[in-house]
Amino acid sequence: MSIQISRRNFLINSALAGSAIPMLTNEAFSKSHTALADTPKINIFSKHLQFLNYQDMAEAAKELGFDGIDLTVRPKGHVLPEKVETDLPMAVEAMKKVGFSPLMFCTAVEDAGNPLDKNVLETAAKLGFKYYRMNWYKYNDQKSIPELLADYQVKMAGLSQLNSKIGLTGCYQNHSGRMVGASMFEIWNILQKADAKTMGAQYDIRHATVEGGLSWQTGFNLIRPNIKTIVIKDFVWEKNNTGKWAVKSVPMGEGMVDFKTYFKLIKDLKIDVPVCLHLEYPLGGADQGADKITVDKKVVFDAMKRDLQKVKELWAEA
Repeated sequence: MSIQISRRNFLINSALAGSAIPMLTNEAFSKSHTALADTPKINIFSKHLQFLNYQDMAEAAKELGFDGIDLTVRPKGHVLPEKVETDLPMAVEAMKKVGFSPLMFCTAVEDAGNPLDKNVLETAAKLGFKYYRMNWYKYNDQKSIPELLADYQVKMAGLSQLNSKIGLTGCYQNHSGRMVGASMFEIWNILQKADAKTMGAQYDIRHATVEGGLSWQTGFNLIRPNIKTIVIKDFVWEKNNTGKWAVKSVPMGEGMVDFKTYFKLIKDLKIDVPVCLHLEYPLGGADQGADKITVDKKVVFDAMKRDLQKVKELWAEA
């Protein structure tokens, strides 16, 4: 038995020892895969595995049943932007050793004119990545909202031009809150001057539901031609200990996101783009990208297996 396989088995099996969710046998996995043959390939967000080094991260993701990794290449990420030339090749090599191809990465990129941003994208493109998520733009008191959106249109156009030259596709994620992009209409606006082939949206149904409530499908229909990647997670509204209503992240299928309607839309419209699973409910710090966690690894691995399986079930039911 190779050293690599031994390490992988030790990493996962020791972490899952005593777990209520047993590891699938090859036969069981094969049957499950056949039954859900049309299930999209699911990547795991490396933010939730930042307590592991590159090799352990890749081996864990593979053993848990994921099809790839959405790698964090940003401040406090798996790869720091200033170390992208030395560290990103090591991360890619670890991924390739388990059979993953570099595909998605998450950045803090904002401007093609920023040398660090440009270097991150160029380095990733040379290593074979295809899609990246950029940073969120902000509003301020110095300019009106229409003025700022016009400025951001220019920046998005610049990024799309760089993307075209180096072979990448950029994505702006919709995110609930006060940053640019809580509404799909904002993202649609700032994409108006960009090349639609190389710059688009990363659609997040969780944040779309938080902001859109009963109208999320309107925003979805607006941004649909621009969707380049998809992320999935779930949430509920609940009163916190101060009596105020707040958003609380929960495991897949336990929240308010109407996945059956959403997945049916994706199937019916044949939206075939990379998909990434996020786990943002409490996991001892793994939910927040901690490099040291306060729970046993098996807690995190169990959650990942459970949510991955739930995605497949919900997809099959849609």
